[in-house]
Amino acid sequence: MQENVSGIQNVMIEITGVHKWFGEFHVLKGIDLTVQRQERIVICGPSGSGKSTLIRCINRLEAHQRGRICVDGIELTNNIKNVERVRTEVGMVFQHFNLFPHLTILDNLTLGPIWARRTPKKEAEQKAMVYLEKVHIADQAGKFPAQLSGGQQQRVAIARSLCMDPKVMLFDEPTSALDPEMIKEVLDVMIELAGEGMTMIVVTHEMGFARSVAHRVLFMDDGRIVEGNTPEAFFNNPQHERTRLFLSQILH
Repeated sequence: MQENVSGIQNVMIEITGVHKWFGEFHVLKGIDLTVQRQERIVICGPSGSGKSTLIRCINRLEAHQRGRICVDGIELTNNIKNVERVRTEVGMVFQHFNLFPHLTILDNLTLGPIWARRTPKKEAEQKAMVYLEKVHIADQAGKFPAQLSGGQQQRVAIARSLCMDPKVMLFDEPTSALDPEMIKEVLDVMIELAGEGMTMIVVTHEMGFARSVAHRVLFMDDGRIVEGNTPEAFFNNPQHERTRLFLSQILH
């Protein structure tokens, strides 16, 4: 029994029987997933399988219609206060960087802490510089997003999320909009984050990243989690025919 209690305390995200529809389209079909603190999960699968919708439901960018999602013990419902509490704990990085083009890099990073957390400007700027240093881009603080490469902008987007001191980081195909030579610099930053114990859920086709960083790899298809396992078992001994087909198409 004691083991069970400590396990519950260690749960960061609990998703139970979650369904989601877009009109008539049933995009998530009974998702069950428990994510422990400091666990790193990679989700892969074909386009339209529900991967991005699932992680967007975790901070209520999309509302699920059936089932339960709890983040750090807070259930996501129509209660706006709960949604706001979860969003302060969950950082999200999209495939498109979503930086404000009219603000400098430093101002992009300080906006959230100043307005959402009431952090004094000087303190917010000091913290922003720490995170820009962490993603190896502190020398770009005074520039505007358009003056940076795609890889640099994505690293800025990661630093911006870190400035809110999240307990969980969600990545929605963070390298898919980047040129091949820029992908490594973003993945390197994510690998560093993983090494520091950040709880992470990453939707990606970067299977090298999945092998080296993930505790678990999940395969989604047609709105369901078809298979989930350690990277070694997932890649070396996939259990489902659909998983084997997918891996044969993306592993060269």
